[in-house]
Amino acid sequence: MNLILFDGWCRPHLLPLTYTRPVADLRVGILTIREKWERRLGCTSSTLASSYLQEKFPLQSGADNLLIAGSLLPNDDLLAAIRGLQPGEALYNENDLLAFRTNDGLDLRNFFNSYLMNRTTALPMRQVPFAGDYDLVSRPFHIFLLNEKEMEKDFAMLTEGRDSQPISDTNTVIGDRSRIFLEAGASVECSTLNTREGCIYIGRDAEVMEGCRLRGPIALCDHAVLKMDAKVYGATTLGPFCKSGGELANVVFLGYSNKAHDGFLGNSVIGEWCNLGADTNCSNLKNDYANVRLWNYATNKMEETDLQFCGLIMGDHSKCGISTIFNTGTVVGVGCGLFGVGFHPKFIPSFSFGTPGHNYEPFDLHKACDVAARMMARRHKNFDAIEQNLIKKVYEITSYSEK
Repeated sequence: MNLILFDGWCRPHLLPLTYTRPVADLRVGILTIREKWERRLGCTSSTLASSYLQEKFPLQSGADNLLIAGSLLPNDDLLAAIRGLQPGEALYNENDLLAFRTNDGLDLRNFFNSYLMNRTTALPMRQVPFAGDYDLVSRPFHIFLLNEKEMEKDFAMLTEGRDSQPISDTNTVIGDRSRIFLEAGASVECSTLNTREGCIYIGRDAEVMEGCRLRGPIALCDHAVLKMDAKVYGATTLGPFCKSGGELANVVFLGYSNKAHDGFLGNSVIGEWCNLGADTNCSNLKNDYANVRLWNYATNKMEETDLQFCGLIMGDHSKCGISTIFNTGTVVGVGCGLFGVGFHPKFIPSFSFGTPGHNYEPFDLHKACDVAARMMARRHKNFDAIEQNLIKKVYEITSYSEK
């Protein structure tokens, strides 16, 4: 079967993170959702998503296609049920479409527009009920809420039957040393590694500099760097090529982003190609200890999260200057340039440029693209025509929908 991961009704609720990627390419735990399914099923996948995303994430369909919701996190029971699907069958739990297997010749693009973005519209297929438990990532804050559970699952899958690289004697280990895994090329020196509350995974060529204090579960993905004297509480993930310092608690960096200096960030999700200036701080708890409300793009209003701890959600290619302050439950869109003294508002539309207390200006698209090109070049990535087209499309979309 040909594996396809599809965006569904969750996608607009996961903005701004899904402006620039399919839902399946969100990172929860150590791996992205796509990587989890591909490892579990032993194959590669493509994506069925909004048409403007398909240039970067092209759809590859075949005669026999297995489609799985990109927001669905795999488990053993789901795997067994999905493998048992026959052509023309769809796996449901109440109103959630979890997976389906196509008949020959189905127009998937038309199918996407007609059915997959509507939670309450059943597919014209035989419904197979699924009564087991599962986790669905349908809000940005689900990423950090589910991070500990998913990290433990990913750690077990990635390390099964393998030996870690040696742990340097310059480190202090508290807890079970077998709960620490260093991939080839990983470097950890003169740091404290505490596994009493969770695993510690250090990816290929990642580095933990001297003086860092880590309390698991924590993951540094390939080529990530934790800078000197950083304090990191679980469940925290630094995606590939991220750099961070200061204090982190239950934060997920999707990849290629930096918070290289002091400052606190907790219960947050940071997209790709973001940079948080020195001494950037974000509140994750309100002074009155009340639950946090968060901007929801799908409903165009603040939404109750039922969470007491919730910090910053930041879309791709956004930047903030030195000593930037974010309030509890702040959402920053794609391609923003923020600076200045004082708290920024709790919702900042994409491609906003400015400082608190003043009207934000639109961030010029050409300048935004120049910044993106320069930052990507530092990681030896090319801001090619596909990347440019994606940013331009997001700019067009957000110019009308957010402002």
